[in-house]
Amino acid sequence: MKPIETKQEYSDYVDKKSPNSPILKNCFNAFWVGGLICSIGQIIIDFCKFRGMEETAASTTASIILIALSAILTGLNIFNKIGKFAGAGSLVPITGFANSIVSPAIEYKSEGYVMGVGGKMFTVAGPVLVFGISTSVIVGIIAILFMH
Repeated sequence: MKPIETKQEYSDYVDKKSPNSPILKNCFNAFWVGGLICSIGQIIIDFCKFRGMEETAASTTASIILIALSAILTGLNIFNKIGKFAGAGSLVPITGFANSIVSPAIEYKSEGYVMGVGGKMFTVAGPVLVFGISTSVIVGIIAILFMH
């Protein structure tokens, strides 16, 4: 095999070796799994409201339950299988947040609870939290300036 010399040759080589992904199938799986997760959340909210909770308390309870289920499923290595099957459908809802916290915690557990789990737990979710919170503060300030 001759060596790759140009960017075009490299691009052709990568295209030849990379498998084509079934985009339509992946989108369908992401859609129905994400919808199922959201439906489970809605069922929890409706059940809590049926039991007498107010809307805010029921929504908070549903979020807590979904986060706990996602963390447990991540610890049992089940959520990763769901993620491979559903892609963004499992990561976009709040369950993806729990997975992004628990996965690094499990991975770095061998380094100890302080420097391993505590130090590495937010390696994936940390930047998302920082930029999400920063953006919400900026948007809030802009909204206040233009509302008066």
